[in-house]
Parts: sequence; C-alpha cells; structure tokens
Amino acid sequence: MEAFEQFVALALEAEGLVVSSALKFPVKRRTRKVAYEEWQTHGFEVDLVAARSDKLVLATVKSFFGSRGVVAAHVRGESADPRMNALYALINDTHIRDTVVAGAAARFGFSHDQVELRLYVGRFAGKGAEAEIREWCGDQSVGVGPIEVIGAPEVVAIVREVARSTQYRDSAVLATMKVLDAVGALV
Repeated sequence: MEAFEQFVALALEAEGLVVSSALKFPVKRRTRKVAYEEWQTHGFEVDLVAARSDKLVLATVKSFFGSRGVVAAHVRGESADPRMNALYALINDTHIRDTVVAGAAARFGFSHDQVELRLYVGRFAGKGAEAEIREWCGDQSVGVGPIEVIGAPEVVAIVREVARSTQYRDSAVLATMKVLDAVGALV
C-alpha cells in the first residue's frame, strides 16, 4: 500500500469502515480489431475498498506530491495523451466505472445505491484544478450519487484527530504523526 493510501485508509477507518487494500474487478471490453469482433477482459484496480453494513466505498488514491499534481483534463478523460486519461479510467470511463461499481456491489452484497466512488487527491495541479475536478466529479452520477473528491488537508485533519487517541494502534502513519507532534513539528 502506497504511503498516502495509508493515510486515506486511516481516514476511512475513522468512518467505521473496514478497509481492504487494492482489489481488481474484471471488465470486458471490445478490442480495436476491425476485421472481426473480439473481446478481452481486463482487471481494473480499485486502490482501497471500504465497507460497513450500510455502504461500500471504492477509493481511487492519487498522491502526486513529488510531481505536478492531479490534472483536471486527465480526470475528465480529455487529455491529448490517452495514457494520462487511462490513469483515471475508473473515474472518467463510464463503461469501466459502471462495470466496476456493479461488480463490487454484487461481490460484496450491496445494492447499487449503497456504493460510493471517491477520488482522494494528495496534490492538485495548479490554480483552478481543484475547483474544476470537484465540479466535474460533482456532475457525475455513480451509485449513491456524485463522485466525492477529498483532498490531502481533509485526510490529514481526520488522521490528526485519530492520532490524538491514547489507545495504542500499530500504525506507521499514527506513530509518525505522534512523533512529529511530540517534537513540535506539526503546526
């Protein structure tokens, strides 16, 4: 599990959800063959899957702390570079998105309207990217409603609250937060 995913997993657990690391869901797609019809099945990965009796959360986690950040055109699937769009296929490709949501609901025994799709973003790319991404995701209808976008400040606020507990938990993220707090490195 990637480091930012560990923060997100703690935030999901704070909602009373049981969290699993990456799971793949099969999606059948037609190939580009023109001469004849051909279909292939590919596994599309969901970074974190979280559940409790009333909801199933499918979370795509993109940190991009050491790079430009999450680009709105990539999230929308409108980049000139198809490889960039493919990084967000679970978000921007309706066939993949609908198939994964339906497959996850069936696999874990939830109804379609109990499934939430979330995009967790460590760093947004440039001015306006966050607002554009939130607006576009807010216009999408998936499972229970729009795609929820959660940024790093929101995740860290939840994790800091979890770290305030004196109950011991074996978590590298919580230990790091407690150490940084103890030495006054957290503002």
